[in-house]
Order: sequence, then structure tokens, then C-alpha cells
Amino acid sequence: MGFRILGTGSALPARSVANDEFSSFLDTSDEWIFPRTGIKSRRLCTTETLDELANAAAERALAAAGVDPSELDLIICSTTSGDHLMPAQACAIAEGIGASCPAFDVSAACAGFVFALDVADGYFARGRVRTVLVVAAEKVSRLLDWTDRATCVLFGDGAAAAVLGADGANPLAVSVSTEPGVDVLHVPGVPGTSPYDETERPEPHLAMEGRRVFKFAVGTICSSVIELAQQAGVSVEDIDHFVFHQANERILSSAVARLGIDDAKVVRSLAETGNISSACIPLALDRLARSGGLAEGDLVALVGFGAGLDTGACLLRWG
Repeated sequence: MGFRILGTGSALPARSVANDEFSSFLDTSDEWIFPRTGIKSRRLCTTETLDELANAAAERALAAAGVDPSELDLIICSTTSGDHLMPAQACAIAEGIGASCPAFDVSAACAGFVFALDVADGYFARGRVRTVLVVAAEKVSRLLDWTDRATCVLFGDGAAAAVLGADGANPLAVSVSTEPGVDVLHVPGVPGTSPYDETERPEPHLAMEGRRVFKFAVGTICSSVIELAQQAGVSVEDIDHFVFHQANERILSSAVARLGIDDAKVVRSLAETGNISSACIPLALDRLARSGGLAEGDLVALVGFGAGLDTGACLLRWG
């Protein structure tokens, strides 16, 4: 037993911050940021909590699916930047939308949404669930060193969700993997104040080796797309839409060129949102669905990649 996507939803903070605004406290500008990243602006939380964004995305997905929260059998949330270390962000979502089902988080960085779909697929395969809510919610702005122009200009905040129903054929293919590299992209944990802890306590800010991330990202997008097509018994040219993690335009354009695919098939939200970690893929998918860009039977390839170094890829048939 597989699943089908019944509805999607997303929510972004109200505040849009353009590149040139960073020049008030950083040595940077739109002329420096945009050519290197493809990002023009990003949404950043001001008065919004991540709970509020996650709940709004979930409610919009449920409305699109025509599903009441009481009908949910499971909630999975992908996050690395939740409002809560415990309980799980998914528990806060359940409370916020009025659901009463099991709820837990998945942490796989920017690949988290696809990892969560794979986890949900296991519940469908065992006949444990009929309806599942998968949410990706990220407040990356809380993890950044706002004096580091190489990283803080890349990210944004937001949430997106999908409601999954039983009796579908998805996923047609799936691949999850880890190429261990903890120091390539990482955020140290909360240091705490234990008087007995003699270990080094680095500040919990995101650090990234940009060149290694770039090389990994382009390679894993290409190998994942080819693997998905082979698993499903289709050609890469048969795939109608490619929804890749929105990390950097140079990564996207390099992967497109190496794969030789039609650039018009690649969904992009990066320019207006920046990198929202695991929320990028479901946000782009929601925008594609709501714009009427998805037709019954379309093949959609999702590829997420990020810290770990994790990769999550799956091929879906829409409808």
C-alpha cells in the first residue's frame, strides 16, 4: 500500500528582507549576494513563532485536502530549528490544529521532508495509518551568526505541509542516504551551564564549508535523479517536474546542465525565500500545485540534500 498527496499548504513570515538591507550592518550588497546565490530577498520571522507558521501551513494543507484534524492518524514534522527541543514540534502542531494522534519529529536537515515521506510510507505499508500530515517547519534565522556575511544572507524562515492519504501508488521510487561529513555543515547543540561539563562549548551558530557543500549538492542531485528514473523504469526525460532543495542558484543551474534536462521543468522559489532548509521542497511543491502547474499523472522528482551529509529523493505521480 502506498500513498497519494491529498493537499498541500505553506506559510511564510510577513517580513521580506531584500539583499540591500543587509548593508546596514554587513559589508555586502545585492550586487555581491545575487550573482553568487540567486537570492533577491528572504522571509524572516519578526513577531511570528514557528508554531504559528507550522500550524498555518498544516491548516492550509488540511483545507486543500478536505481533511479534518480529527481524521489524522499521524503527524510527522521535519525540523532542525523548532520552537521546542521537547516536546517535538509535531506535538505543538497537533495541539495547535486540534489533532489527537501520534506526533513526532524527523531531523535530517534540508533533506528532512523527503525522509519524513519515507517514514510515512512505512506506516502506510504496514496498514497502520490512513491519513498522515507531514510538515516541514524551519526558523533558520535563530541558528545564524548574523555577523557572517557568507552564511546569514542565504537563509530564510517558513513552513510547508502535505496531507497524505492511503491507497496511492507513491512513492514510485525512493532513495535516502548519508555521506558522513558532520563538520561540513553543522550547528552545535545548546551548550548548557553544567558545572561538571569540561568540554568545549562553541556557540550554537551554523557553520558551513561552502565548496564542499556545492560539490556534494550537484553530484547528489544528478545521481539521485538517475537512480529514481532507473528504479521506476522511466527515463529522466519522462519526468515532468523537478523539485530540488533551494540552496543556491549555482547548484541548481549546474545540476540542470549536467543532467541535460529542460530548465523549465525545474521549480524555483529561491529568489524570494532563500534557503528554508527542509521547508524548501514542500513550499515549492505547494506553489506548483496552487498555480495549476501540476496535472493528473505528472511525474514529480523531489531531491533534498544537506547537513549530514544527507540526501533524500523520491519520485511521485501526482493525483
